[in-house]
Amino acid sequence: MAQPKIPIDLILSKMAEDAGKAQARAEKAPDVLLGPLDTQIAATPYDVVYEEDRVKLKHYRPVIPTEAVLKTPLLVVYALINRETMLDLQPGRSVVQNLLKDGIDLYMVDWGYPTRKDRYLSIDDHVNGYMDNIVDFIRKEHNLPKINLMGICMGGTFCVIYSALHPEKIKNLTTTVTPTNFDTDQGLLHIWMKDVDVDRMVDAFGNMPGDMMNLGFLLLNPARLMIDKYVGFAENIGNKDFVENFVRMEKWIFDSPDVPGETFRQFVKDCYHKNLLIQSKMVVGGKKVDLKKITMPLLNFYGKYDHLVPPAACEVLTSKVGSKDTEDICLDTGHIGIYVSSRCQREFGPRIAGWLKEREEEKRESRVEKPPARKAIKKKTNAKTRASSKKSKK
Repeated sequence: MAQPKIPIDLILSKMAEDAGKAQARAEKAPDVLLGPLDTQIAATPYDVVYEEDRVKLKHYRPVIPTEAVLKTPLLVVYALINRETMLDLQPGRSVVQNLLKDGIDLYMVDWGYPTRKDRYLSIDDHVNGYMDNIVDFIRKEHNLPKINLMGICMGGTFCVIYSALHPEKIKNLTTTVTPTNFDTDQGLLHIWMKDVDVDRMVDAFGNMPGDMMNLGFLLLNPARLMIDKYVGFAENIGNKDFVENFVRMEKWIFDSPDVPGETFRQFVKDCYHKNLLIQSKMVVGGKKVDLKKITMPLLNFYGKYDHLVPPAACEVLTSKVGSKDTEDICLDTGHIGIYVSSRCQREFGPRIAGWLKEREEEKRESRVEKPPARKAIKKKTNAKTRASSKKSKK
């Protein structure tokens, strides 16, 4: 009788070994899951220094002597999708903490949570309204003609638009995983969005529900994003550090604000459908967004394995702007890994800080006349007025 070719004894041995490990994890799990867990996110101290409608401006407290802080502050603009807390997700792997340690005077936009009254706010309202008011506020606070600007994902797209429309206010521009060229079939998202009926969606929902967009993102890679990560959790359920970081990430993923309807409509039509931005044909606030007007230094980061904003969506930008000081940096990571991977953290923050310091003049640029002083920090008029006007025209 022929010997069986399947090594049954090895298979049974492996199953017994795995069962033993699973039992050990299960015995340790209650101590971890029922014990104290530190799952706080966005723990770096900051002050809210400006508010307008739902939008807030965070100013992070310096962690090094004031004289060592870079004179030109950096404003970070996150996407309207998900939250800026991604940049300060966990201790030891926080973009915010790394930038502060490298002497960056750091501000960050918190877009808040849109409500039904925000559905008519457009890209113009966000870029020429909220962002411009914030930039002017920082310029006034520091008595500077220009500040540094950094954008994340869709927030990076807003920063590109802003820098083209207001180049006199931006000293250096950094973009990270920022889509600007939408004419690509890399990544399932770009394929889907080309045929989505955005008018029907916005007319039905008003604001685009964050939970619906989250589901769409999960379906882009369901095996990894909906199965693998929970298998990984089960395999590491007895590891306290792993569990804490897992919960932090879950908190961030499912903290998903809605996106103002008209902003979503214009972004899909002008970018995904017509690819106007990279062609310098996009119109925002009645003005054409001419990328050649981006003459300030530009540092452009993107991820080699990014399934949401693939390299082809990012790498064209530096060849289309008017600046002669541009640099592309492709990191071996995905869309989120660029901000949370310990390996990327050793390069990402220090690279930005070093790049900005190289371009910081030894003495401040000549001072300009300050923007008009406001009676109060809180404002509740501009964006609302524009939205109401648009609503009445509908």
